[in-house]
Amino acid sequence: MALTKAVILNLETKISIPVMFNPPEYQLQKANQFADITIPGLGSSLLQFVTGNAQTLTMELFFDTTDTGLDVRVFTEPVIGLTALNAKKHAPPGLLFVWGTLVFPCILQSVMQRFDYFNAAGMPLRARLSVTLKGHDLLEGLLASIPLESADRTKRRVVKGGDTLQGIATQEYDDPRQWRPIAEASNVDNPLTVQAGQGLIIPSLT
Repeated sequence: MALTKAVILNLETKISIPVMFNPPEYQLQKANQFADITIPGLGSSLLQFVTGNAQTLTMELFFDTTDTGLDVRVFTEPVIGLTALNAKKHAPPGLLFVWGTLVFPCILQSVMQRFDYFNAAGMPLRARLSVTLKGHDLLEGLLASIPLESADRTKRRVVKGGDTLQGIATQEYDDPRQWRPIAEASNVDNPLTVQAGQGLIIPSLT
């Protein structure tokens, strides 16, 4: 069975850069940001979730041309070049790192070159690249991942046959008395006139 090689795909140029040797390991990291809220009189601060950080993928890529005598930078420079800014977008290109079942949309956040073997003329023949790829999720995907069934987020709902505002309030808020915020947000003057197919706005109750 042939060895699957890791590939970095430039999503703008559609050019694939295969790695010379698959990394021996990689690390995926995900973190959240929290704010400390201090309340006088308490023995500790409270934590308030702020936002989630993009996932990062880190690894070391190995390049070796001692068997051919070629300058190893011929193979490392295409990777380094992925940090260059696009002349029109003024930003580095979007990438896709693919290795087996790992498919990671990203940008190249940082890369460090280390050369550790040279020929008699001082030309580098072996290099290691320490690479950090920053996850690059599209806005549509991030919005789609929000749990809209949560009662603390505004969402939309289409009235079905037999629905009432009180019944919808029960389903959304566990309280039939909370039909009025739905009526006000949806500009419904008479709660008895909602019809199947009508769009409603379900506001948050925070």
